[in-house]
This record gives sequence, C-alpha cells and structure tokens, in this order.
Amino acid sequence: MDAKIDIAIIGECLIELSSNGTLADTSTLNKFFGGDTVTTAVAIARLGGNVTYLTKVGNDGFSEFILSSLQKENIDTSLIKSNDEQNGMYIVAKTVDTKELLYYKRKTAATKLSIEDISEDCIKRLKLVYSTGVVQSLSASSRELVRESFRIAKENDVLTAYDPNYTSCFMNSTDTKEYFEEIVDFTDIIFLSLKNDAQRLYEVESMDKVMKYFWDKGVKIVVVKSHIDNGYYTGYKGEISFTEFYNTQKAIDTTASGDVFNGGFLYALTHGYAPKDATKFASVVSGLQTQNYGAIQAIPYLNAVLENIQ
Repeated sequence: MDAKIDIAIIGECLIELSSNGTLADTSTLNKFFGGDTVTTAVAIARLGGNVTYLTKVGNDGFSEFILSSLQKENIDTSLIKSNDEQNGMYIVAKTVDTKELLYYKRKTAATKLSIEDISEDCIKRLKLVYSTGVVQSLSASSRELVRESFRIAKENDVLTAYDPNYTSCFMNSTDTKEYFEEIVDFTDIIFLSLKNDAQRLYEVESMDKVMKYFWDKGVKIVVVKSHIDNGYYTGYKGEISFTEFYNTQKAIDTTASGDVFNGGFLYALTHGYAPKDATKFASVVSGLQTQNYGAIQAIPYLNAVLENIQ
C-alpha cells in the first residue's frame, strides 16, 4: 500500500447490470460496478483523496473489470486479493414510474474477507478507516475484520467512521444493531438515516435523543440525514448544526446519494474541515450527484464542487 494513502475502506464491489426499462421488456443490460462502500471510495478519489479499497474479488469473467475500474478511478487496489468464489451482482431496471432491484450475493468472494487481509502496520499509517453494516452482514469473518480493524485503528489514534446502512433487502434489524454494538467502543464517526437507521433500528425520532444516544456511547461525530427536514444534522461536542440538502429541485436520481455524501464528508474531514463545514461540503457533493443519472457515473469532481460551494 502506498505510504500516501489516508483512508482505507472495507467493502464489497458488486457488478451492476442496468436497464432503462422493465426487466420483462428489456433486451439489453449495461455493465458497470457499484456497491455502498465502493461508491464512497469513488467519491473520495474523485475529490482528490488518497483512498485504498479492501475487498476480495472472484476469479470469474468480471475480476479484471472490477480491478481496472477501481484503478481508473485512482483508487489503490494493493490490498485486494482474489479467490475462486463468484463476484456479487445486482440488477437494476428503471422506468419513469418504477424501479426493480435484484441482488445476487450468496457465497460471494467478499464473504471470505478476514482480519488476515490487512496488517496492524498498514492501519497505523492511515488517517481513517471506514466500513458499513452491509459489510459486516457478509460473513462472520468479514464481521471480525471490521471489528478488529476498528479496534486497532482506535488504539493507534486513527479515526474510524461507520454507516449501519440498514436495508431490509438482505439485513435484519436485530443483527444490524448487534453489528454496531460490537464496534461502538471503537467508532468516532457515525452516519445515520433518520428513517432507516435511527427510527427502525433504535426507535428514536427526536434529533436530541438521537444525538444523546450515540454521544453517550462515545461516538464523537454524529451525522443524521433527515428527508423529513430536507437536510443533515451534525452533532459534535454537544452542539447540533443543520445543513439543508443542496439544490434538491434539480435532483433527478438519488440512488446512492447517501454513500456519496459519506465520501464527501470523509474527504473534507481528513483535509482539515470542521465537522459542520464537512457536512456543508458533502451536501454539495451529494447534491451535484443527484442531478445526473447513475450512482457512480454522476459523482462530481473537486472543481465542480468548489464552483458550487457558497
């Protein structure tokens, strides 16, 4: 791993097959790549951040495509290993009125992730480690990898950031709560969706209660995305600030906008921004991404973000 790397992201890169039409009617699927953590990694890289992606890829026909796609985005791939399992995949089909989403994630290459895939010396050289509940849900060994990586990072004054990213498609709320509880002592930053995470997982709705719940557990920075209030709440050192979503009237595709926001925030925080200013920066990154189609294709570069920050 390059000595200049600041951020390590633990995750799974999925193959995306997409269509602008229903699955029943379409005859062509377009190939791309995606996944919650890889979207965050691309956002950081396009802003100019130095990020490495830790995963495993399967030795099938898609492995070279995954590696070359990440490398084209200037993401370090030196920690990626291969095995004989298949790569995970999802199929998304959209029309003006409908969206179909199918996941194929059983016994994928990334389920073989383990603590042996990253060294303590590697973690010590970083500024930040990031992962999600989706990654923990892959397998017992991937769950251990996230826990131990966070523990080592915390013990060496390396920041840790986490998003439960709860999705009822392939996760259950009980397990997702357990995932966070086992790493809470090692977590500095948490990203939450008010609806999907705070309300469904922790049954807390008022912003004060959400912040207090996680502050009491030792999390330093709490960022809550609230579609009810059309913005982000940032809690840090006992204070809560609010930032509106950026230019929502121009939004045409909000797919993975939360993952893109996380990337913008982590880039800003590791480049000297205070937490509330990192939220303002990330809101522009995410807002610009929603103004075009494609979760990863639409992620903006730094120049575009700086031009739109007020």
